[in-house]
Amino acid sequence: MDYKETLLLPTTNFAMRGNLINNEPLRYDAWDENKVYEKMKANRKDAPSFTLHDGPPYANGNTHIGHALNKILKDIIVKQHYFAGKSVRFTPGWDCHGLPIEQQVEKKLGGKKKKELLEVSKVRELCREHARKFVDIQRDEFKKLGILADWENPYVTMDFKFEANIYRTLCSVAKAGLLIERSKPVYWSWAERTALAEAEVEYEDKESHSIYVAFKLSDEAKAETGLSGKAALVIWTTTPWTLPSNTGISLNPEEKYALTTDGFIVARDLHESLLELGVVKGEIAKEIDPKTLENKKAINPLNGRTSTVVLGDHVMMDSGTGCVHTAPGHGEDDYRVGLKYGLEVLMPVDETGCFDETVVKEKLLPNPKGFVGQLIFKCNDKILELLGDALLYESKFTHSYPHCWRSHTPLIFRATKQWFISVDEKPKTQDKTLREIALSEVQKTLFFPKTGKKRLESMVANRPDWCISRQRDWGVPIAFFRVKSSGEVLFDEKVLNFVAMIFEMQGSDAWYSMSIEELLYPGSGYKADELEKVTDILDVWFDSGSTWYSVLKSRNYDAGDYPADLYVEGSDQHRGWFQSSMFLSAAVEHQAPYKGVLTHGFTVDEKGEKMSKSKGNVVAPEKVLKEYGSEILRLWVASSDYQGDLKISQGILKQNSENYRKLRNTFRIMLANINDLEVLSPYSEMGELDRWILSVAREVFNNSHKSFSEYNYVHGMSLLNNFIVNELSGMYIDMTKDSLYCNAKSDKKRKASQSAMAIITKSMLLLIAPILTYTADEIVENAPAIIKGDASSIFDMVYEEIKEIETSFDEEYMVKARESFATIVDTLKKEKIIKNTLELAISCNSKAILDMDSTDAEDWFVVSKVSDEEEKESLGSFKVGDDSFTITKATAHKCPRCWKYQAANEDETCERCARVVNA
Repeated sequence: MDYKETLLLPTTNFAMRGNLINNEPLRYDAWDENKVYEKMKANRKDAPSFTLHDGPPYANGNTHIGHALNKILKDIIVKQHYFAGKSVRFTPGWDCHGLPIEQQVEKKLGGKKKKELLEVSKVRELCREHARKFVDIQRDEFKKLGILADWENPYVTMDFKFEANIYRTLCSVAKAGLLIERSKPVYWSWAERTALAEAEVEYEDKESHSIYVAFKLSDEAKAETGLSGKAALVIWTTTPWTLPSNTGISLNPEEKYALTTDGFIVARDLHESLLELGVVKGEIAKEIDPKTLENKKAINPLNGRTSTVVLGDHVMMDSGTGCVHTAPGHGEDDYRVGLKYGLEVLMPVDETGCFDETVVKEKLLPNPKGFVGQLIFKCNDKILELLGDALLYESKFTHSYPHCWRSHTPLIFRATKQWFISVDEKPKTQDKTLREIALSEVQKTLFFPKTGKKRLESMVANRPDWCISRQRDWGVPIAFFRVKSSGEVLFDEKVLNFVAMIFEMQGSDAWYSMSIEELLYPGSGYKADELEKVTDILDVWFDSGSTWYSVLKSRNYDAGDYPADLYVEGSDQHRGWFQSSMFLSAAVEHQAPYKGVLTHGFTVDEKGEKMSKSKGNVVAPEKVLKEYGSEILRLWVASSDYQGDLKISQGILKQNSENYRKLRNTFRIMLANINDLEVLSPYSEMGELDRWILSVAREVFNNSHKSFSEYNYVHGMSLLNNFIVNELSGMYIDMTKDSLYCNAKSDKKRKASQSAMAIITKSMLLLIAPILTYTADEIVENAPAIIKGDASSIFDMVYEEIKEIETSFDEEYMVKARESFATIVDTLKKEKIIKNTLELAISCNSKAILDMDSTDAEDWFVVSKVSDEEEKESLGSFKVGDDSFTITKATAHKCPRCWKYQAANEDETCERCARVVNA
């Protein structure tokens, strides 16, 4: 008789191989066609809500591995809340304005000069086309990663209604009294001809001059301070080109200064280091209180103009001379102290970084005409020559210096008329400044990881006023009218609302294509020819910083609630999107736009090095999809510690592919084993091993689910994987094979084990569903009704924890016994004494084991007999505590059906198998 035909062997349609590369796109297309995201919303319409507000990627180029990491992590988080029973909202978006897109258009046109020959409206049209193209490309690429979102209604910052709402946010900031226009030094990219925000500044090495220059005190100053003979303040600077704009010298009011015997004035505490360097050669002749020099005049050796001595606590004593060259047009600290003392703000540098006619008009340099049109950095050596004997010391050094994030050219500080959001003003109706509101809101915000709180707090506490204007073409215009005669800007609410309404219908391009007469509110009381348009555009960070209003508050999107539950971006966004969003929300609504902030690191190769095409270590998402499938990329995200930088390489992807295979095959064998189960057995009918595995699973799954709920996926996955490899696959599935395959179909023990597996399978399925959604959905498609019930897909299911179960099973003791047994078995197999553990019997005096059901005890060790009978011919022994265990050969005959050595006679079935076969 062929006993194999009588066995209840596992069977399932769930394939061993996922064939992800070919099958994923088919399922993702089906999700799209069946509008699964809409179905998810409908399924949970009365449930508690969860809103993840998407930080917009830039619509310029294909997605890279960093994009994939970010969007997959967001998708996992959204689905985590969905499968926990919440109503979720995830509206994806794109940032479409700004410099990078404008630069791409310039390249297509053949450079800046050719671009400037076109009308602004035409340039904007080309920028809009470029952005639209990459919104479509990136949307398709994100869908291929298995990401579910409102792809039918994404937010796109260049949409007409969106542009109108960006503008309305600007008007709200103005209404709050926080919008100011002033001439102030800002980071200026001369290569791009625009102001930059701090978030657009990168630091790279640059070689600079280090010079010490003597500014002689005027005769009046010497007379008023009782000084005679030579007396010159020594300044130190690394930017010789700013010396023509000098109007002051700053001293620290709390420090002592010294006049040297060779006639130079420096900070007393820095005298010795300056002496060693050779800047000064004399000893200290006299101490000077800096307050006696306040408002006295020194002479700029470059142009003979006067320079006022001022006092400021920004003067540091860690380097230099203690006498700070002050040019209010070229520095933040210089500007602040200049405001206090009424210093003149000179700005002889044009938008291209060249000296302009101001040097001639104000006589800032000898033979000034020769400097007009010259790039300032190329004038440093000429300026040094002109200083003559006033140049006391000169050298060069390399240091970290601010550079433009796009052109990678060194930046300059340049005073220009710009629009700012004042962070230290109080919004109207509030008793706290904008900075104070933002800082208090940071304290209320949850951070993942917690260190993010200090980082954002520090940046909010120390940031200067936010320069929100740019001198470019592609962006939302700062659409204000200015009265030509007075320079007054119109903030009339009806005028602003009328412009916003036009933008909503025609887009912000209308500012360029329509006349003032057409744009002006008819009942404003102003005449069009008396007005002019402000031509600046908004910083693109203002666009993205106001998305909470345009997306969550405007109700133009079904995007969730304001404030959002969570913002998720890279850790660099503490200085970018998290901060810009905070300031705009605090300005308008006086609260944070988010309840929580989660940050992730950046993608690097397996050596921890930054990815670059030149190194050949770039891992492109498209290539991963073609070679492995999106599930492997998603598993990589969930299995990596995203709080630091995430390593990715071929080796790492292969390891994740192997982990996926183990996980998939575990589900497959579980599904196959429960294929004929129709009703779950109650806990009371389960054996000790079934109750044990359920107890372990409950604890692991609860801890894993808790970790997932706290966005600690790497820990949750680690717990889950250890359970699958050790207790579930490594022990329980192996232990239950005999009863599952060989017992009768209706046998209580078989059904109990099936039930335990079914409970575990369903719970574990919903645990991994947020991460491996494709696989989870495929499992549901192939699962018996006992798992899926009436669900047609994974999206119809909700995670439920395994109910508590009582068990007296001493896991620590039993595992130690099993491991000790396994050690001896390994030796027996190596020595070819046995091939299979079913050839063995165990005799012991262990009450814990002898009190168990005998079949459970046999299954725990996967042997043919466990008893207290003393057997001869021991093959090995071990102890657990005071209990003794002896291993012997089983004395009964091998059953040809179950292979257990429990048959009374050779070639006969054991009693259990005979009963099943003859039934």
